[in-house]
Amino acid sequence: MQTTSLLTRTLMLGLIALTFTACSKKEDEMGAPVVTNDGMNQGGLTSGDGMMNGQGMTGVDGQVVPGSQQDLVVNVGDRVFFGYDRFDLAPEALATLNKQAEWLNRYPNLNITIEGHADERGTREYNIALGDRRATSVKNYLVSMGVSSSRLNTISYGKEQPAVVGANPAGWAQNRRAVTRVE
Repeated sequence: MQTTSLLTRTLMLGLIALTFTACSKKEDEMGAPVVTNDGMNQGGLTSGDGMMNGQGMTGVDGQVVPGSQQDLVVNVGDRVFFGYDRFDLAPEALATLNKQAEWLNRYPNLNITIEGHADERGTREYNIALGDRRATSVKNYLVSMGVSSSRLNTISYGKEQPAVVGANPAGWAQNRRAVTRVE
C-alpha cells in the first residue's frame, strides 16, 4: 500500500513539473522573446488578421499566398524587438529587417505600415513618441536596404495595443516591438 502511494505521489509531481516546463517561454538574457529561424517568436505570438487587400492568407489548397501578410509572418518574420526605452536596432532585429527588405524588394507593388509599440511603463504621450521612434528606425533601415520610402508608412500605438497583457519583464519585452503589416 505504501509503495502504491509513493508511486502515485511521484507520478503526480512528475506531471506537475512537466506541465510547468511545457508552458515556459524562451527568452534571452535581456528578457526579449527568442525568435526562431522561421521568424516567429517562441512566445506564440503571430500576427495577421487573415486579410490582405481583400485576399485571404492562404490559397485554396491551404498554401500561404506569396506576398501576403501570412507569407511575411511565416517565411520572413513580421516583428522586431527593442530594449527598454530604446529605439536602436539590435543585431537580431537587423537580421529580420534584412530578410524583410529582400522580401519587400521581391514584391515591389506592396505597401506596408510599420507599427511602433511600447510596454505599459511610462506615460501615454511618452510611449506614443517612443513607438514612433521605433517605427521610424525600422523604416529608415528598410530604406537604406533599397526599399522605396513611398511604400512605407509608420504609425505608433505606444502602449495602447499590447501583444501580451501582464506587468512583468517577459510581457514587457514582447510589447517593445515594431510590427510590419502588409496594406
